[in-house]
Amino acid sequence: MGRAHEVRAASIAKTQAFKTKLYSRFGKEIYIAAKSGEPDPEMNLTLRRKIQEAKSNQIPADVIKRAIEKAKGGEIENYQEARYEGLGPHNSTFIIDCLTDNTMRSMTDVRTALTKTNGYKMVNAGGVSYNYESVGLFELEYEDEDTMLMTLLEADIDVYSVEVEDGEMTIKTSFSDFGKAQDAIEELIPDVEFDTCETAMIPNEYVTFTEKEDIDSFNKLMNMLNEAEDVNKIYHNVIIEE
Repeated sequence: MGRAHEVRAASIAKTQAFKTKLYSRFGKEIYIAAKSGEPDPEMNLTLRRKIQEAKSNQIPADVIKRAIEKAKGGEIENYQEARYEGLGPHNSTFIIDCLTDNTMRSMTDVRTALTKTNGYKMVNAGGVSYNYESVGLFELEYEDEDTMLMTLLEADIDVYSVEVEDGEMTIKTSFSDFGKAQDAIEELIPDVEFDTCETAMIPNEYVTFTEKEDIDSFNKLMNMLNEAEDVNKIYHNVIIEE
């Protein structure tokens, strides 16, 4: 898929490696979006966008439907967002976003994963996130950079970059313009199918792991975090080069 995708895959590790965890993540997020307003995507913009993001991650329709029906049923589950930050070897950095109904459990799970991996530790809020940029991130099959850029600028969207590689376009916008950008892209390409459609944290600089010991420790940490019940997304600045 090109260097842009390799770098992104290296820098944004999410729970997609485990389908059941990914389904759980989107089930929670769709439930929350549905509870925040009408449980109807035609009337609830937040829900509609979350469904689009779920579809771009190949979430089955029945998982989406169950989450919406659960919200309609009046069952109440109180989820909170919690963010933890970590530091590892060679100035590697980590941001771990959780969606949880028990912040003590989520903090314990994240801290345990970090401290049980050689060379890693949890740091205070803001300790590494200052070196990341919050963006709206879109990936789709489209090659006309000029038309896309003009469309976004005319919609008064703060565009960070529009790049095309191997027929795949990657668009980065300001975090606050994510929703407007999605609307503008969907208006330009009514039948668009996003490969990625989400807000994300992008590191300003990367570190490369080449030693087996470092790579093994990194993989151990990722596995432990991905297995943690509440971990929703993991961002890091590590590129693996074996």
